Amino acid sequence: MKIKINNETFILHCNGAVFWEEKNTIIISDVHLGKVTHFRKHGIAIPQNAISENFRKITEVLDYFNPKKIIFLGDLFHSTKNAEWDLFENWVLDNNHETYLITGNHDIIDETHYRKIGVIIVEMLEIDHFFFTHHPTEKENSFNFSGHIHPGILLRGLGLQSLRLPCFFHKPNQMILPAFGEFTGKYFLKPNVEDIVYAIAGNEVIQISKE
Repeated sequence: MKIKINNETFILHCNGAVFWEEKNTIIISDVHLGKVTHFRKHGIAIPQNAISENFRKITEVLDYFNPKKIIFLGDLFHSTKNAEWDLFENWVLDNNHETYLITGNHDIIDETHYRKIGVIIVEMLEIDHFFFTHHPTEKENSFNFSGHIHPGILLRGLGLQSLRLPCFFHKPNQMILPAFGEFTGKYFLKPNVEDIVYAIAGNEVIQISKE
């Protein structure tokens, strides 16, 4: 789905990424690499193929848009280094993109490991009238892209029917991205009249509400 924000064009992808056309930039939040390995190590039965699924989804988005720059909005890794770090390192070295990581609360891996493979670590990034953070943040005269919350929307139908979908949560001066990673969960938000919800329904992004 293609939308306009402050006269700039952004495409919302069904994998949970945002593509900024004018800057040829992909924005991704809350991948939580290493989470599957971390859970499996502690005896939680999560399918092994969920590890490769995260990398498949990222690669699919990059192949589709062919961006120059990637901005990860925090929580790229779930915890400390594990076997998935080697997969990530190889993936970064195989891809020629200017890559930024805006640190989130889960990003506890020492920054030197990222710098060695060319990933730029920042607490906040500002480009023109847009700024990028992990936690949703308000700033006068600027539009914020963030993550952290893992937004979802709960849709109710007839009887006891309900549908729980991840979503892009668009507030007047803010866009909260859905969690990109597998097994990350959702926090269900209730939109106000000025909010717009773009839900991910399979291979589509659908506008749910605009009051």
